[in-house]
Amino acid sequence: MTLSAAQLGDLSDAIADRIYVQVAGWHLYLGDAKLARPLAEELAGLLSQGTAAAVRMALERLQVPIGAGSTRLPLARLIPPGQLHDLEEILEPFCSDTGRPPLATDARD
Repeated sequence: MTLSAAQLGDLSDAIADRIYVQVAGWHLYLGDAKLARPLAEELAGLLSQGTAAAVRMALERLQVPIGAGSTRLPLARLIPPGQLHDLEEILEPFCSDTGRPPLATDARD
């Protein structure tokens, strides 16, 4: 399953404003850190793995330069554990066949 450019943009936007890295008690949202789009692209390539696996694999694969770039850490080491669940919630609709969030009426069926 691949995402369209619009869906990839939607995923990136959702990540940008909701997911953050935490350093010394400070929260830096991935949109501000310019990491939302790279994470969305990494996730898009892993959708067939399922939501939880895609999130964990993408966070391990995406390497974040620290300082002047001489050190790189997997994004997984900078994301608080509670953010994993939030990221899974964001990704879940994109793992469905339609790639769109379910309608309220869908939930009643």
